[in-house]
Amino acid sequence: MALLLHAHMHVSIARTATSALDRSKRKTRRRSSGVENLVVAGPTPSSTRVLVTGGTGGTGKALVEKLAAQGTPVAVLTRNATKAKAALPAVELVEGDLFSYDTAVEAVAGRDIIFICSGTTSRLDPFDPFKIDWQGVENLVAAAKQQGRVKKIIMVSSIGVDDPFFPLNLPFVGNGVLWMKKLGELAVQRSGIDYSIIRPGGLRSTDDGKQRNVVAGGQNTFGLPPRPKLPGSIRRTTVADACIAAMELPEVSRNKIVELVEEEQAPALSWTQVFSSV
Repeated sequence: MALLLHAHMHVSIARTATSALDRSKRKTRRRSSGVENLVVAGPTPSSTRVLVTGGTGGTGKALVEKLAAQGTPVAVLTRNATKAKAALPAVELVEGDLFSYDTAVEAVAGRDIIFICSGTTSRLDPFDPFKIDWQGVENLVAAAKQQGRVKKIIMVSSIGVDDPFFPLNLPFVGNGVLWMKKLGELAVQRSGIDYSIIRPGGLRSTDDGKQRNVVAGGQNTFGLPPRPKLPGSIRRTTVADACIAAMELPEVSRNKIVELVEEEQAPALSWTQVFSSV
């Protein structure tokens, strides 16, 4: 009897241990599944390969970070790869100068979408707007046409490009930078490739905490009189969102120039509504 009781207790203990182990495994599987679900729910890699120029600037950097966060394969054309590597998430870097056509060909190769966020950064070189904002864009367009794969070009330009008296067009203020952006716009428009040109108001890098919503208009809605509305301002992160929306909503953003500002009293609209209103 004692032997049978001992055997029975041994079996019971073994079953209890096995049951506890099974529960532990189930818990482990649930935890593992939770991690897997978290990964699946996160960024999903996209088959669309994009190029961003000006990716270390305020607007371009915000765009690169948002694209990388959603899993879109991003390449950044930069004049300084060391600086870009330190400032950006893990993305492909192409080092070179937009003024070089060979650089543009290398950067555009294999890309489906081009985001042009580049702009002059030198106040000492009066030819920088010519080299970056006009000829740099011309090079990108020519390279895209030569490659034949690019489906869309999304360019960040500026309110005021059509206004000869806008401050950034005056000598010794902006060295005619907006005129150069206008010529870049024309190159994009004449490319035969689907495009969206985003013309933001004054760019804000910080958020003052006030609730503002996007207000959109067509060409020359905003600017100096006699244009109906003043130039206004907009957060760089909102411009980055507009660029991504232009990529993801081709049916409402196709071949459009959209001027954007943010206003406190404006109603909240979806990006489909924003682009459809122009």
